[in-house]
Amino acid sequence: MRALVQRVKASWVVVDGKEVGRIEKGLNILLGIRVGDMEENADRLVEKVIHLRIFEDDKGKFQHSLLDVGGSALVVSQFTLYANTQKGRRPSFEEAEKPERARQLYEYFVKKLSEYVPVQTGIFGAHMEVFIINDGPVTVLLEV
Repeated sequence: MRALVQRVKASWVVVDGKEVGRIEKGLNILLGIRVGDMEENADRLVEKVIHLRIFEDDKGKFQHSLLDVGGSALVVSQFTLYANTQKGRRPSFEEAEKPERARQLYEYFVKKLSEYVPVQTGIFGAHMEVFIINDGPVTVLLEV
């Protein structure tokens, strides 16, 4: 399971011209699920996300987590995080979990994360426009 985590001032998702999720200060999380991932992977990833110290203190050091700053999370499904581009010019997505199981784990991740912080989401499987106002920018790839 992979999460591309971006510290944001704001982020929102639009589907078919309608805004479906929005946060202010917090983390935009693009979530990729690999074949074989389990709920335990999601549990470990949630722990990493909520405790990741990428928010600055008054001296500019990364000392604070999402929990510390009272931020929110916007979680967007992103199977393309498992693109394999080793051969040819078209990415292969064989490592990405099948949609039905990926949806289950995505929803599980969102549910677990929402036990700690306010969470908004995109729509699983939809064509989304994701707007991100990066803060920094600070982007970290987490994997479990």
